[in-house]
Amino acid sequence: MSVPTRSSPLQSNAAYADYFRRTPTREGYFGKYGGALIPPALESAMHEVRLAYETISRSHEFISELRRIRRHFQGRPTPVYHAARLSRHLGGSQIYFKREDLNHTGAHKINHCMGEGLLAKHMGKKKIIAETGAGQHGVALATAAAYFGLECDIYMGEVDIAKQAPNVARMKILGTRVIPVTRGQRTLKEAVDACLEAYMEDSANQIYCIGSVVGPHPFPMMVRDFQRVVGVEAREQFIEMTGNLPDIVTACVGGGSNAMGLFSGFLADPCEIHGVEPLGKGPQPGEHSATLTYGKEGTIHGFRCYLLQDAEGQPAEVHSVASGLDYPGVGPEHCHLMDAGRVQYTTATDEAAIEAFFMLSRMEGIIPALESAHAVAHAIRLAREAADPRSILVNLSGRGDKDMDYVIEHYGTGGRYVK
Repeated sequence: MSVPTRSSPLQSNAAYADYFRRTPTREGYFGKYGGALIPPALESAMHEVRLAYETISRSHEFISELRRIRRHFQGRPTPVYHAARLSRHLGGSQIYFKREDLNHTGAHKINHCMGEGLLAKHMGKKKIIAETGAGQHGVALATAAAYFGLECDIYMGEVDIAKQAPNVARMKILGTRVIPVTRGQRTLKEAVDACLEAYMEDSANQIYCIGSVVGPHPFPMMVRDFQRVVGVEAREQFIEMTGNLPDIVTACVGGGSNAMGLFSGFLADPCEIHGVEPLGKGPQPGEHSATLTYGKEGTIHGFRCYLLQDAEGQPAEVHSVASGLDYPGVGPEHCHLMDAGRVQYTTATDEAAIEAFFMLSRMEGIIPALESAHAVAHAIRLAREAADPRSILVNLSGRGDKDMDYVIEHYGTGGRYVK
C-alpha cells in the first residue's frame, strides 16, 4: 500500500551547512513556528532559563561534566546495529538501528534529562518537575534527580499511569513523586497543562524540564541541542560501518525529540529524512495523533506549531497505542522542516506498529518501545515496497519493557503478526 507523505520539494542541502548557528532566532522561532507565547508570570522564569542555558552550556566545565556523564553513567556512545536477519526477511534493503534503547533507563530521554538536571544544579534549583506520557521521560528525569540530589515531581495522566505501570514503579523507587492528572483525556496534554501550572506557582526553586522539543523558547532549542548527540554519533558510526551515508534516515514523531536528535546529524547530507507520526486507528478525528499530516497552525503550551484542533479551534482529542506519541501538537522545528521541504512526514497505524513490535522481537531479539515501533513499521514498509535495495537507518528510541504487559493484554504474544 502506498502511503502519502506531506512535504514540499526537497531544497538544496547546502542551505543547512550553518543551520544550527541561525536556527532558532533569538526570539525562539523556527521559521514562523515556536516562540514564547506565555503569560507574564512565566516571562522572567523563561528568561532565567534561557540566559543560564546560553551561558552555562558554552562553558568548559559544563561541557566536560556532561561528556563524562554520558560516557560513564549513560553508556554512550550507543551503537548502530545492522539488522541482518530482518533485512534478509524483507528483501534487498538493509535496515540499521541507532540503539538508543541501550541507554541507561532504556531510551533517548536520558540525553536531555541529564543535561537539564545538570543545568538545574548549576542554577541552584532544588527541584525539577516534568510531565510524562509513556513514562520514559519521567524515569529519565527521576534518574537525573537521584544523580544530582534534587527533588522531583512527575505529572502523568491517569490513563498513562494505568498503561505504563512498570515505569511508574521505577519513578517511585527512584524517589520521585508521581502526581496523577485526572482532567480531560487524562493523557499527555493534560499532564503538560498541570506541570506548567505547578511551575508558575514556584519558578524560583524549581525548573520545568520539558520532555520533548516542544513548549516555549528555549525548551525546543535546548532539548534539540542535548539530543544532537544521537545524530552526530549515528552519522560517524554509519560511515565507519558501511563507507557511505544511509539512503533514508527515519524516526517516530510525537513531540519529536528523538527524531530531532537523529535528523540533526543528517540535515546537510544528501539523505532522505522521514518522520513517522501515529495514525492510530485511522484518519478520523480523535482516532490518531498525526499532527503534521492532518493538523493546521495553532498555539499550544506557549508555542506555535501545527495542531490537531476541534471545531472550536481547541486542541483535539488524540489517540495512539503509544502513550509517548498521543499529543495534539508537535515540535516547532518539525513544522519548519516540513514547510521547508527538508523532512517528509508520513504515518503508521497502531496495527502496523504492533506488527513491527513483534517482528523485530522475533527476528532480532530486540523488543522495541511502541513509540519506536512506528519508525520500525515505516522501515519495514519501505523495504517491502522498494524497487531497488536501499539502506535505512532507524532511531530505535526506546526499549519495550514498559509496554509488554499492555501488548500481551490487548494483542497476545504476537503469533499472527509475524509474517
